Amino acid sequence: MLTIGQLASYAGVTVRAVRHYHAKGLLPEPERDHSGYRRYDAHAVVELIKIRTLADAGVPLARVRELLAADQDEFNAAVTDIDRRLRAEIGERQRHRERIAQLAAGDSLALPPEAVAYLDRMRALGLPELAVAGERDAWILVAAQVPEHMPFYMRVKQQQLDDPATLQLYRDLIAAAGWEADDPRVTAIADRLAALIEADAEGWDEHQEAMPDELAQLLDAVFLGSVPIARRLMERLEERGWRGWTKLERIRPA
Repeated sequence: MLTIGQLASYAGVTVRAVRHYHAKGLLPEPERDHSGYRRYDAHAVVELIKIRTLADAGVPLARVRELLAADQDEFNAAVTDIDRRLRAEIGERQRHRERIAQLAAGDSLALPPEAVAYLDRMRALGLPELAVAGERDAWILVAAQVPEHMPFYMRVKQQQLDDPATLQLYRDLIAAAGWEADDPRVTAIADRLAALIEADAEGWDEHQEAMPDELAQLLDAVFLGSVPIARRLMERLEERGWRGWTKLERIRPA
């Protein structure tokens, strides 16, 4: 007869595991002998090895008792079902691993590949990381609300980077973000921006259509709260026929 420690050793488990299987009702707990100890026989070792083998194979403990009592056909059917479940779990864990890899990639968090490519190009052009981070956060919000329009938005943004005049204006706007609110240079920036919008007014209008008003207002609030010249710049644009920032609205005919 074996002590609980010897039983555990024979079966290749811990004493704690044996007690856990007792608590789950998987392994019968023998009566104590006259000395007050529980003693186990060879049958208990065999049963414990079966339990350990099933558990190591990924069988939930809730189903181990069922399998121990099953005939061959029932056992095969149950194993097939468990295998299906395990394959589904493996697939889900693989998707989790892919998501973790995206998190490690930084910009890939909550952004589609075309947005990541746009941010990478901003860096390659030498634009400040602070500006890249601001764009990333804004596009995360947009992608969450209108993901189906992200390919169009990113195509527009890439085209803007292709145009030297637009790229230079973008660089100047980034620099202007650090100006004082009453800096007189805002007027010249507004003139250049309005001219750029007018030059591609039809495409610009199309770019704005899919943007939800609530999202545009949220992004405008971020701009107004973080850039000192923002309010004055928007006022100057309005004087030139355009209202808003994220979602520009024509307020008078060209």
